[in-house]
Amino acid sequence: MWDLVQPFTFGPKDVQTSIIHISTMPTMEFPFDRYLSSGALQQAIRDTQQLMGDTNTGKALSYAKEKFFSDEAGARPDVPKVLVWVTDGFSTDDISEPMQLLKDMGVTVFIVSTGRGNYLELSAAASQPPEKHLHFVDVDDLPIITKELRDAILDVIQANRLHAVDITSSSFRLMWPKLLSQETGYYTLEYAPTDDLARKRTKQVSGAHTSLMLSNLAPETTYEVALIPESNVHYFPPQTTRVTTLAEEISPTQVLISESGPHSFHVSWAPMLDSVTGYQILYGPLPGNSAKLLEVDGKHNSTVVENLAPNTTYLVTVTAIYRSGREKSLSAKACTEEEGSKVRHLRFEDMGPNTLKASWDSADGKVLGYRVRCRRQTGPSSIISVSPQIHSVLLTDLASGTTNKVCVKPVYKNQAGKGLCRMVHMQPATEAQGYKHRQTA
Repeated sequence: MWDLVQPFTFGPKDVQTSIIHISTMPTMEFPFDRYLSSGALQQAIRDTQQLMGDTNTGKALSYAKEKFFSDEAGARPDVPKVLVWVTDGFSTDDISEPMQLLKDMGVTVFIVSTGRGNYLELSAAASQPPEKHLHFVDVDDLPIITKELRDAILDVIQANRLHAVDITSSSFRLMWPKLLSQETGYYTLEYAPTDDLARKRTKQVSGAHTSLMLSNLAPETTYEVALIPESNVHYFPPQTTRVTTLAEEISPTQVLISESGPHSFHVSWAPMLDSVTGYQILYGPLPGNSAKLLEVDGKHNSTVVENLAPNTTYLVTVTAIYRSGREKSLSAKACTEEEGSKVRHLRFEDMGPNTLKASWDSADGKVLGYRVRCRRQTGPSSIISVSPQIHSVLLTDLASGTTNKVCVKPVYKNQAGKGLCRMVHMQPATEAQGYKHRQTA
């Protein structure tokens, strides 16, 4: 039971709950207004013990109408009322008339049957449509329907009350039922932090509105909100709610460098936040004191940095500019490639059984060496590193009938260059000696 109500906020202006035992005589465990905090209510529910006796559900429903949803039990007028009846599906007395009287009072009825109750009887007893208000489930499987039932209860509460949606760290949207019209009045909205009610702010909107976005709010702050319908035609009592903004998200939390070339690279960052108006990208070579600045709109989370020097390490700093004026920065290093840093014309020569000679043309720039990787179809892979003057290696232990992948990559001071790869097929031993090769992407 606690799992069902645990996410709700409890208090005189929020959700209140009570429990009735169905037995020979109905018994109220505690009234609505006794426990006004989550901790106290949780303990009260844990201390509740089932009462034995006859299952006089009809008598309990009549008791609920007269006592449960009355001022005497702490029930409040003009708030949505919900009854959740958990039953094994059987009752020793009639339920149809007292249940209808409850629904006539505006009570929304949910039924959870853990037995083999009469579907027609229970579907008529539940609020309509039954597929939303009636659940059949084994006792051990009650947790399966908890979230669905809780969400349905929340829909009932929110449909007729002031509530908040789209909650962020700095804003939320208020929604309320249509009470007025353009001709019959207007709404006054008042809101303030609960710990500083003197900072109350007021907005007015026409009677045609049923929602309003509040922005420029403080993160992780609880606000008291009141909706006051102003009309000379009808009286509507004020509606209130309490909304807590989310913790402020921080951006950027990661900076990614990609698509590096000799004169450019791509910078991206995450997450994107509505509270950020724009980003500044500061970049400059290392070591050095010079830097350049790019500005990016807050609706984008990437840009291309161009006109860079090849084979150079850059420090890139992304700074988020928040609407509040505060800033948050994160840095990363980026390396441009050597110009023409790709190996060209990789070729092979048969050097005897299971052996090939791989040769290539030199790469451009100040090459420190070459790294040759051979991925054998059978047998272990190998890596051979050679000096920049050497442009060929012998590859051995290449089994006949296998296809092997050979890649040659130039190595520079700050990074590796672009590799060139070939697939090499060794002819079966029964065929003429030799090999076939093809280029791969």
